Formats: sequence, C-alpha cells, structure tokens
Amino acid sequence: MKKAAVYIHGKGGSADEAHYYKKFFDDEYDIIGFDYKSELPWEVKVEFQKYFIDIFSKYNEVVLIANSIGAYFSLISISLYGNFIKKAMFISPVVDMEQLILDIMKKAGVSEKELSLKKIINTSFGESLSWEYLSYVRNNPIKWNIPSSILYGKNDNITSLKIISDFAKRINADLTVMDNGEHRFYTEEQMIFMDNWFKKFI
Repeated sequence: MKKAAVYIHGKGGSADEAHYYKKFFDDEYDIIGFDYKSELPWEVKVEFQKYFIDIFSKYNEVVLIANSIGAYFSLISISLYGNFIKKAMFISPVVDMEQLILDIMKKAGVSEKELSLKKIINTSFGESLSWEYLSYVRNNPIKWNIPSSILYGKNDNITSLKIISDFAKRINADLTVMDNGEHRFYTEEQMIFMDNWFKKFI
C-alpha cells in the first residue's frame, strides 16, 4: 500500500517546509511538498485538482497537511476526494475568506459599492482588493467532510476564535487552541506545542 503525506504551504511559504513533517511518519510514507503557483481561487481549484488527481493515481492513502491560506485553497479544491484522504491536519487555517476580505476592506476604508465599481483596489498596506475574488468566495462556500484536526493560536490576527470554533463544529473537526500561539507558529514553545499536537492527532 503506497502512502503519502502532502504539505500545502501558506503565503510566502515553501514546499520545502514539508521536510519538517517527515519525523512524524514511518518509512511507508512519501513526504511531498506541493509547490503550487496559482493565487486566484478559481485558478487554484484547477491546479489543485489536477495535482491531486495525479497524487491519488499513485497513492492508496494520503494525509493532507495544510497551513494558513494553503488550507483555504485545499478546502475549496479537493473536498470531493475524501475517499483518498485519510486525514487532514490544518495549521492556522484561513476558513472564512469572505470575512478576511471584508476586514481588509474596512481597514482600507473601501466600501462594497466602491469595490464593485472599480473592480480592483490596491491598498496602502500592500494588499489588493478584487471584486471578482470576493464574489467567487461568496459563490463557492467551503464544503468539507474529511476527518480533520485544527491547530489554532489564540493570538491569531487573521482568524478569530469564534470563527475557527464555529468552523470546527461545522465540519466536525478536532480543534486545539494554544493560548500563546499566533497565526505563525515559530517560537520554540510554539513548535513544541505543534509537534505534540501533531503526534496526538496523526
């Protein structure tokens, strides 16, 4: 039986981060980082589905590990392939993209009407707002029924505790909250916590 653990990185991340998770799996597993290129969700969906169809043709069992927006991209792209994915491990997942976009709009002082008229607005803090992106997110809600565990930092500045809790209940996922955790897990304390979480739920 051929097995694989596939890692999906977050924004600014790298497929090479997959190597970190090798220690959690025995030699039966191939550890693979997906170096995806797309950024727009409708392009992501095509790229992810093509990639995972190939993965599922080669492996009988797959564990998904996804971080931040990489988790969101996975959630909107591969829910139909639950029979192939044994388990999903989500680290600081973005689970409500609509709310995240609305938060950025509020911070930038952009109304929905303005965005709908201008279509694309570049903010002063480096984020581009797109009416097409927001519309796609609204028209393509997450549907997910794959066994999942979620790791969340209480000081996450992207997703609120209420949003992540409601989402975990909706998809029947295990939710672990680290009091001193952030959106990015990087301190020694946070990495030890993440390792223990991974060992427990994998």
